[in-house]
Amino acid sequence: MNISHRELFLNYVGQTSESPYLVEIEKAKGVYMYSPEGKKYIDLISGVSVSSLGHCNETVANAIRSQVDKYMHLMVYGEFVQSPQVELAEYLCKMLPEGFDNVYFVNSGSEAIEGATKLAKRFTRRHKMFSFVNAYHGSTQGALSLCGNEDFKHSFRPLLPDVYHLELNNFDQLKQIDNDTACVVLESIQAEGGVMIPTIEYMQELRSTCTKKGVLLILDEIQTGFGRTGKMFGFMHYGIVPDIICFAKALGAGMPIGAFISSRKIMSAFMTDPVLGHITTFGGHPVSAAAALAGVKIINESGIVDSVQAKADRFIKNLKSHPKVEEIRGKGLLLAVEIGSFDNVSKFIRRGIDNGIISDWFIFHDTAFRIAPPLVISDDEIDEACSLIIKTLDEI
Repeated sequence: MNISHRELFLNYVGQTSESPYLVEIEKAKGVYMYSPEGKKYIDLISGVSVSSLGHCNETVANAIRSQVDKYMHLMVYGEFVQSPQVELAEYLCKMLPEGFDNVYFVNSGSEAIEGATKLAKRFTRRHKMFSFVNAYHGSTQGALSLCGNEDFKHSFRPLLPDVYHLELNNFDQLKQIDNDTACVVLESIQAEGGVMIPTIEYMQELRSTCTKKGVLLILDEIQTGFGRTGKMFGFMHYGIVPDIICFAKALGAGMPIGAFISSRKIMSAFMTDPVLGHITTFGGHPVSAAAALAGVKIINESGIVDSVQAKADRFIKNLKSHPKVEEIRGKGLLLAVEIGSFDNVSKFIRRGIDNGIISDWFIFHDTAFRIAPPLVISDDEIDEACSLIIKTLDEI
């Protein structure tokens, strides 16, 4: 008796909820995914802001094939000179403002946050950390400690001590940042909080406060980096420069990789007291690094980022007048569409799958669904997606 992949999934794969989507995908290309039966789905979430170049980009795939033919894992991170790592590190540093000249590669966004916060504590010799209400920075215990939603983390306490939470855009609370504070960790746009956007004035005051207090400002660009918001990096909307930046998701062009980037002065704190103060086995895996370099070059050199806001505006224009749409909020192709209740969102996502669209909700904001398609989506594909969204909204 043959057992279906769905049954194997439910029997042997660790589950994260009692009601997974159970969509089986056999292949994917561009903005589309296909079931074994040939059903086509248009991907409106890019694997949660990962597949910015779409699925199976040929240039990225060729870079992976080429690297696999040379070598894969050789040695724990930081000991051997590996061309994919060093070339990617140089390229990333040249994309960033002056002073960002040291990259530490890891495997994921959570690991990038873990490394960045450890680095801040080690460099400043301080212990307090601030993050924000409804922040999401990952699920490891350190990253979870920064999470700004108690419902999401109370079952895992005790977590890290001396972590405090501010309200986004609350100027008065910035007074809490003091001389015992090692770092403030902030998403350039709160993604899982429902695409909540800091004001320019707030971000500039936060930067000024951190500078005055000798506090490192860590920006989480894990969802907002590499063109997602209509600028190459989310912090560019605010006229500020952080001390440490965390990347993952779109960085790998579909392969697993993360990084935190800072100055050599700050990063060198990991070299002593103790030696090997932060280590990783697979960080910056050469195959992932080769894919990342190919993908980042496309995003940086193709001009694709220049078209992102216009594509977002096309979504908004097509959808904003629907009677069930209360608000569309976001920057670039990171949009939250408010439709009133979690019941509506749940019905929309399930019915959308039937209609051939893949969307999602936000962990800390359950009255909106997500639109974050590959940045390569065309105008015709946007119009197709909007027709399916409207059809689905009419049916729920």
